Amino acid sequence: MTLKVTACSVLLVCLSGCVVQPAGIRQAYPVNYGPPPGVVYIAPTYVLPAPGFVWLHHPHHGWGWRHPDRGWHRGWR
Repeated sequence: MTLKVTACSVLLVCLSGCVVQPAGIRQAYPVNYGPPPGVVYIAPTYVLPAPGFVWLHHPHHGWGWRHPDRGWHRGWR
């Protein structure tokens, strides 16, 4: 009986630190990748600059590649 209680106690202590909440996923872009209402879609004219870029519409410059951390490709603000 004592061995069973000790084994359960050790197991409980070992596993108690393993239960953690997974890190949340940050949503970098809106779910809808389509053009905003009233905007005509223009296909990309050059290839994807790097992983993580998404083809999005800029209100002043039009369509371009945007990265959540690096911003707009070719320096758009």
